[in-house]
Amino acid sequence: MRTYIHSLKEWPNFAWDLEAIVTLLSTVRNKQGILTGKMDAIGFNLQNEAYLESLSQDVIKTTEIEGQFLDTQQVRSSIARKLGIDIAGLVDSERDVDGIVEMMLEATQNWEGELNEDRLFGWHSALFPTGRSGLHKIIVGNWRDDSTGPMQVISGPIGKERVHFEAPAAADLQKEMKTFIDWINKPNANDPVLNAAISHIWFITIHPFEDGNGRIARAISDMMLCRSENRTQRFYSMSFQIKEHRKKYYDLLEATQKGTLDITEWLIWFLECLQSAIDASESIVQKIMLKHKFWNEHKAITFNERQLKTIELLFGNFFGHLTTSKWAKINKCSQDTALRDIQDLIAKAVLKKTGSGGRSTNYELVSDMN
Repeated sequence: MRTYIHSLKEWPNFAWDLEAIVTLLSTVRNKQGILTGKMDAIGFNLQNEAYLESLSQDVIKTTEIEGQFLDTQQVRSSIARKLGIDIAGLVDSERDVDGIVEMMLEATQNWEGELNEDRLFGWHSALFPTGRSGLHKIIVGNWRDDSTGPMQVISGPIGKERVHFEAPAAADLQKEMKTFIDWINKPNANDPVLNAAISHIWFITIHPFEDGNGRIARAISDMMLCRSENRTQRFYSMSFQIKEHRKKYYDLLEATQKGTLDITEWLIWFLECLQSAIDASESIVQKIMLKHKFWNEHKAITFNERQLKTIELLFGNFFGHLTTSKWAKINKCSQDTALRDIQDLIAKAVLKKTGSGGRSTNYELVSDMN
C-alpha cells in the first residue's frame, strides 16, 4: 500500500529549506508592500473597483480549477451587491454563485476571526446550497463519513481509474481537524505568507469534506494572505494564477502528498505563483484607471441602461468583438434597438466602427485602451 504524508510518523510537522526560499519570500513581501502603497494612493472608490475585479477573478477561477464555470456577470453582480458597490448592469445571480461569493467574502472580510468547525461547515453549506454536487447528494456542512469507501482523488474512465491520492480515514478527521484548526488560530514564528502556503497543502491533504475541499483550501489560503497584509482587500488573484498552471498545481499536490514532509518545492511554487499574481495585478489597476478616466471624460453624456451595461462589459472580460447581434443578446433587445443604441454612441464619439462593414462590422470603445 502506498504511503502518503499523512501516515508518516512525523505528520504534520512540515519542514523546508529556508535558504532555498528566503530570497523569493523577500521579493514577494516587497511586492506586496509596493502594491498596497500604490492602491492606497488611488482613492477609496477606485480601490473598491480594483477589489471587485480581483475578487471576481478569484471566485471565477477557483471554480474553473474544479471544472465548474460560472457566469462572469452574475459573479460581479453578486459581489457588488454584497459589498454595496454601485456598478451598472447588475444582473440576478443564482444560488451557487451567491454561495461561493459569500464563502470568499466571509473568509477574507473576517480574516482576523477564529477559524473553527462551525465556520468551515458554514462555508461548505454555502458552496452546496442544494445539498448536491451536480446530481449526487452529498454530506453538507459536516465532515465526510466514508460510507461509500475511502476518500480518494481519482481520474480516468470506469474500470481504468488511477488513484492519485487517498485521504486520512473519516474516523481520524476530528483529531486531524482539531490539530489543523489549533495551528491556524495560534501565532507561530513562520512568515504569514508561508502559513498561507502551508495551510493550503495541509487542509487539502486532510480532505475533510465529501466535495469542495480544493475551493475551501484556496479560501483558507486567501484568508491567510489577508492576515499577511493586515487588510480585507487584496488586489490580486491567486486562483487566477493557479488556473493558468492547473496541471502543474495538481501534479505538485500529488507529488507532495506522496513524498516526505519536506515541502520546499511546494513552497517555492506557491511563492512563484503569488509573485505572478501580484505582477498581474498591474493590468487590473491599469484597466480601473482607464475606466475611471473614460467616465470622467464622458460624465456630461446621458446613457441609457443598455448602453451603461454594455460599456461596463467592454471594460471587463468581454469575449470577442462587439456586434449588433451581441448587443441584442446581452441586453435582450431587438437588432433594431441594438443598432440605434450603437449609432447613438458613435454619434457621441464613444464607440467607433471596425471591421470591413456589413455583417463583419464590429465596434469598440474610443479610448486609450485601443
